[in-house]
Amino acid sequence: MIKQRILVTVDNIIFTITQDSLQILLIKRSIEPFKGERALPGGFVMEDETLQQAAYRKLADETSVKNAYLEQLYTFSEVKRDPRGRAISCAYIALMSRENVMIKPWDDAEEVKFFDVKKLPKLAFDHKKIVEYAIQRLKWKMEYTNVAQYILSKKFTLRQLQDVYETILDQQIDVRNFRKKIEKLGLVKETWEKEIGVQYRPAKLYTFVDKNLKIVEIL
Repeated sequence: MIKQRILVTVDNIIFTITQDSLQILLIKRSIEPFKGERALPGGFVMEDETLQQAAYRKLADETSVKNAYLEQLYTFSEVKRDPRGRAISCAYIALMSRENVMIKPWDDAEEVKFFDVKKLPKLAFDHKKIVEYAIQRLKWKMEYTNVAQYILSKKFTLRQLQDVYETILDQQIDVRNFRKKIEKLGLVKETWEKEIGVQYRPAKLYTFVDKNLKIVEIL
């Protein structure tokens, strides 16, 4: 008879955009192992919940957001990835608008804050590997889905939409070609409102037509 004692955890890679930079949420661990080091927010899966339920629970605990976009990324199961013992982690990507996030320390974290993905500190466990894979997956998703809507405000300008693509893909996009493509795909619609409180000519505000994830060829 095979005997196992395997720890099962979830780790959330929570993406947002702040000041034209793609950022992820990291905690500062207050307990061993890796006390004082940065890590992805996550935790153990309880006996009465699924992996996804555990991921949503941890997401709500640390960001107060309960309806964010959440997608399973990959299962990391290297034998010695956790010094506490055999541990398998199912990682999830979460996308949210920064204005909806109210971060707070929880459980084994003494500090929670966003970091620019280009300026990340040293990460505990194998979280550097997880983050790198998550960034690449997000870039791929941006090219063939309407996933950008989950990191934007409900109402946005076309310039703000393009900024999201340029920030995540880390590349410049031709304005005219981008707008023609968005209009041709019929992804967004006008709200008949304009920006307020700006010192320049206010731009039109748009919203996404389909609130569900959709396969489309953006780029």
